[in-house]
Amino acid sequence: MLRIPTAMVDEIVAHARADHPDEACGIIAGPEGSDRPTRLVRMTNAERSPTFYRFDSGEQLRLYKEMAAADEEVVVVYHSHTATEAYPSRTDISYAGEPQAHYVLVSTRSPDDVEFRSYRIVDGQVTEEPVEMISTPSDVPVE
Repeated sequence: MLRIPTAMVDEIVAHARADHPDEACGIIAGPEGSDRPTRLVRMTNAERSPTFYRFDSGEQLRLYKEMAAADEEVVVVYHSHTATEAYPSRTDISYAGEPQAHYVLVSTRSPDDVEFRSYRIVDGQVTEEPVEMISTPSDVPVE
């Protein structure tokens, strides 16, 4: 189960809507081994595409160095789908390289509805998991 602050959910949805019609993407870091999302980082979609995302390699390298220095790990990898449901594509599955992470997808195909779903992707196997939105102060760190 993904337990995530409501403020982070709101931030992910806002990011997805702001980048629409291109896919938005980002990472939420947390203390190593905690499975607790504490710091949301909006990433640049280097592809600038409505059907594909790829983290900017320079941004990703800097972030991973920061996380290593702070004893953090990737807790959530998120991105949006702009015209399809919030379900991992074959490409998403093949690129899923963080077995401990929750993979969150947001669909922005409808301006009125938001699909927000979370998955575990391990060795090519996709398992949807429940999402529990938890109340937290509104000062969630966003970069």
